[in-house]
Amino acid sequence: MRIPFKLQVILAVCRLEFERRRYERNPRAHQSRMWKRFRTRTLARSPLYAPHATGSIADFPIQGKVEFMRDFDGINTRGITLDESMSIAMDAERSRDFAPTISGITVGLSSGTSGNRGVFLVSEKERAFWVAMVLQRILGFSFKRRKVAFFLRANSKLYTSVESKLIQFGFFDLLEPMQKHVARLNSFQPDVIVGQPSLLMMLVEAQHKGQLNIHPKRIISVAEVLSPEDQKSISTCFSVTVQQVYQCNEGMFGQSCSHGNIHLNEDGLLIEKEWLDTRRFSPIITDMRRRVQPVVRYKMNDILHVTECTCGSKMIAISQIEGRTDDVLEFPNERILFPDFIRRIIIGAHSEITNYQIVQDSPSKLALFVSPSVHWEAASAALTELLQAQDIQDIDIQRLETKRHQLGSKFRRIYAKRH
Repeated sequence: MRIPFKLQVILAVCRLEFERRRYERNPRAHQSRMWKRFRTRTLARSPLYAPHATGSIADFPIQGKVEFMRDFDGINTRGITLDESMSIAMDAERSRDFAPTISGITVGLSSGTSGNRGVFLVSEKERAFWVAMVLQRILGFSFKRRKVAFFLRANSKLYTSVESKLIQFGFFDLLEPMQKHVARLNSFQPDVIVGQPSLLMMLVEAQHKGQLNIHPKRIISVAEVLSPEDQKSISTCFSVTVQQVYQCNEGMFGQSCSHGNIHLNEDGLLIEKEWLDTRRFSPIITDMRRRVQPVVRYKMNDILHVTECTCGSKMIAISQIEGRTDDVLEFPNERILFPDFIRRIIIGAHSEITNYQIVQDSPSKLALFVSPSVHWEAASAALTELLQAQDIQDIDIQRLETKRHQLGSKFRRIYAKRH
């Protein structure tokens, strides 16, 4: 007998609350129980992972997106092929109709910040858990009807599942022009806005110009890196605190707490840390709630700043998502610069700088975009001074007249091309 979806969500909320409380009481014991259940109920059914299902997590290979897609057919537990999944996802992209599924399994497509396409599979039960996570840890419960404006490159049943009598969901297609979004937002008057920082900054500009007149009670930043300066601009414009959600097509990994830090959802995740220095690390993630497409030791390219949080949770707290390891600028003689150093020096060059982008076309060549453009010389001089202070010599800094950003894709403020 099939359980109605809304009842599945209610059951998932109860399960998530139970698991969160159990984790906070004894993190190690909880994760050990979750790992055992994940091995026997999920990994044992995956053709690729079944041979290792009785072992420890160290027996499984570390994978990135390339390997994850390469092994797609062997990883998933439903015998679904990458070719048929990609075909459905691409057809949905072209038609902008995201309803089709494969045997009841939702198919989603993600280009990611690297530009490499990825496909993810989610069952109805997993959708119920995702909705429960959104309600419990992001939107919160309320008996007041709320309108949520969700800006996405591609819609999916995963997102529209949030719709209910108390939540009116509005999908805003990132491929549509901003003028259309502004007009629709003025009519929709959302209580909650979920979108990429680059999109949120466009809304800030429209609000300042008087084209947009909305008063959201919550703003949630997703997909891209939210810089402190953008966070301040958005918060000031709409008089709300900007929350962050750390999520990609591999799953929902964390969200802001009341103290402003992001906690990783260790009640369902195993997090291994690849340390870059004493406070920065890249996470290697195992998601023990995924059933159709198991995520085991998936190495993210994100640079996370670990911190201490006084909110009371024992889950890992991070103060900042700095960017991707792909965004670390590499120069001759093995010199490197992390994105945070570059961000600080550019923003600090002049108080009126509101937007910027740096593209590293080669180890000795940088392209710099600054807005307002009148402050390009100041930003260039500050960047040159930083390079010289780090003993990085003979770097050609060229003017970039417009940002390199394709509509609908994730914006990368600092972008290092790898050769």
